[in-house]
Amino acid sequence: MTEQAGFRLLGDNKAQILILGSMPSVVSLEKQQYYAHPRNAFWRIMAALFNDDKPIAYQDGEQLLQAQGIAVWDVLKSCARHGSLDSAIDKDSIIINDFLCLFATFSQLNSIFFNGGMAERLYKKYVYPLLPAEYKALNYARLPSTSPAYAAMSYQDKLAAWAVLKE
Repeated sequence: MTEQAGFRLLGDNKAQILILGSMPSVVSLEKQQYYAHPRNAFWRIMAALFNDDKPIAYQDGEQLLQAQGIAVWDVLKSCARHGSLDSAIDKDSIIINDFLCLFATFSQLNSIFFNGGMAERLYKKYVYPLLPAEYKALNYARLPSTSPAYAAMSYQDKLAAWAVLKE
């Protein structure tokens, strides 16, 4: 098991939407970029939704999401894990990001979307029970994971589900 630390939040405090993953993959950690695995559909979906389906470089993607009022973060601040799979996370090593600080700074947030089931489960177990009522009242929804490990759904079906970000 390797101790892995996540990234700073991508976005600014004008964001109205927060997309939460669980923990960056090994490839993402190596490149220091969210969703950096070449087969992860996240940036391809963002390009389809917000950039006329034209590929976007990482820095341009950051700016694109910020312009759309979208922030990206992970539930976990750090954990021990062998490899990239969420199922390999050592539950005893989990450290959660500081969501109370986030909500105090990001006062315009109204929706939180989970990139996959593990992000939602971690949030509901470790974060949600400790939140004041005003943050429990935000709109929450799980979207299909953009990870290449989640192959049960086609790209087109994932894109259709993620289109909720444009609403």
